Amino acid sequence: MRAPPELKAIHPLGKSPIVTVERPEYAQPLVLAESGAIVEYLLNHFGGEEKGLVPRKYASEEDAAKNLEMEEWLRYRFYMHYVEGSLMPQMVTGLILDNIRNVPIPFFLKPIPRLVADNIQMNWLDKQFAVHFPFLEGQLKSAPGTSDGQRGGLCGAKFNAADILMSFPIIAATGRGLITKESYPEIVAFAERLKNDDGYQRAVKKIEEVDGKFVASL
Repeated sequence: MRAPPELKAIHPLGKSPIVTVERPEYAQPLVLAESGAIVEYLLNHFGGEEKGLVPRKYASEEDAAKNLEMEEWLRYRFYMHYVEGSLMPQMVTGLILDNIRNVPIPFFLKPIPRLVADNIQMNWLDKQFAVHFPFLEGQLKSAPGTSDGQRGGLCGAKFNAADILMSFPIIAATGRGLITKESYPEIVAFAERLKNDDGYQRAVKKIEEVDGKFVASL
């Protein structure tokens, strides 16, 4: 679960992902950590709004003068922070519990860690999922510019950077069976739209070229 120790030579936290930016104006390369911070930097420096990855903030100059943001933009801002601040901690907790269940110990001791992990799962983690997943299901149904026959992302009719960040935990959760079509049909359909997106497919192909395989799982 830990990144290779060599990453500490690049960033003190030794975390992944990391992006290094080199510019003539910089005495040393700029090293960025944390997914949200990296994505926001890329959006700000490489035309996020022009590419449609950042929603329009105001519907009119009058709304801008009153600081009346559009719902799509407000959702975008929320999900840019929600994914790492609220959803991913639950997903990582589930991964830790799986590791506890499968800890390499003598077989006659295995029921003990499994009992502990199952107790945490039942009394805490499942209750967290029971809050987050219905919330996301409802958000997809109510996303502005969408309808029952024409869904998009969590923020609106088209995917934006927040949907890209949300893609990993959503696709991982469906792959682990935490989210099923019977319980959360909107989320499962959203995951399929993400996986079929051209940009996602290009990213998968690039990862496969570098690592030889790609698995969207936790």
